[in-house]
Parts: sequence; structure tokens; C-alpha cells
Amino acid sequence: MSSRDAILGRVRRALADVPRDEAPDDVPVVRDYLRTHSPADAVETLAENLADYRAVVHRTDAAGLPELIGRLLAARGSRSVVVPEGLPEEWLRAVEGVRRVPDAPDATPGELDAVDSVVTGCAVAVAETGTLVLDGSPGQGRRRISLMPDHHVCVVRVPGQVVDSVPQALPRLVPTRPLTWISGPSATSDIELDRVEGVHGPRTLEVVLVTD
Repeated sequence: MSSRDAILGRVRRALADVPRDEAPDDVPVVRDYLRTHSPADAVETLAENLADYRAVVHRTDAAGLPELIGRLLAARGSRSVVVPEGLPEEWLRAVEGVRRVPDAPDATPGELDAVDSVVTGCAVAVAETGTLVLDGSPGQGRRRISLMPDHHVCVVRVPGQVVDSVPQALPRLVPTRPLTWISGPSATSDIELDRVEGVHGPRTLEVVLVTD
């Protein structure tokens, strides 16, 4: 007996007691599974999981955000930064000597790859998976600006933008928008399990948790 025959045999046995004229919608399916595992502190869980993914986590309040972003870009030695449309101007108030590159639709991949950093906000952050979701709203920009520059600074307002789980995040998102799900810096492994970072996106992800 082939593997195919074995699998189809299991399917036939599982359906043996199902009437032939029964439609899929005729029998309601109970979907009472958990939507969250209710972490004790969603913000702390988010920070821990981001760190597990090798993202660098910073904390500040709204008043300290501009100075922190300025320090992060200076420490990186950034000479240019992509600024998406709608990013609050106050966030970059302390950034000096860094060329600001607009998120222009005609910018080429080569031009974006030459930019040192990008600063964005996010739509929502998922604590259980350590995931940031960008949806192209004001302050987040086009998907490619979070993929081409080698250094991404992402600002998350806490606790307002943090949810426990993916099922809680989905109702906040519009499925027709360009959703980008980010769990740590870009990384992959070869057959020897040697980790390589920066292949499909930024090599360095710095997440700023800003207290509302």
C-alpha cells in the first residue's frame, strides 16, 4: 500500500458516518479555543520576546522620545534616515546632521539600500509572538522602507498599541492594507544552521516602547 492509499483510506474511514447529502455548513463547528494565554504583563512579555529575537529594546516616555531617537541614530553613525509621510516631526527634533530622505514612490531599491536608517511607528504589537505589524498608515510608510535600510527604529506606544495575541491583533488590522509582520531583525539559516542576518531586511531592529 502506498502512502497515498493509506492517507485516502484514513479520510474515507473518518467520513464513513457522514451522510452523502450533508453540506459543510449543515453542522456548526465549535470554535471555543483560547484567543490569548493572558500574559501577566503584555508589555513585559513583548519586550522579552523582542529581545529573544535579538531586537534591541528601549523604553522612554513621550518627552524623552526625540532625544532617544537622536542618540540611537548618532550611535549608529547614520548620515541619512528615511522619514515616512505622517511621522510626527517632534520625534526627529533632536536629530542633527542627518539627511532626511522622504518615502518617495519613485525611490529605487538601490537608493533606499544606500540609506543608513529608517524610523517608523507601527499599527499594533503582539506580545506573545514579539511581533510588530506595520500597515502603511501615516508614520509607517511603504513596506519597502522597512526592508531596505540596514537599521530600523520602530516606535511602539505602550500599552495602547500592545495586544496579547495574534487573534486580538487581527480585528485591529484592515486585511486589504499592505501588512508587514516583523519579529526581530531579518535572519535566516543555511543547512548547517549558521545564522545570517540582514538577508531579507534590516540587520538591526531597535524598538522604542513609549509610555502613553
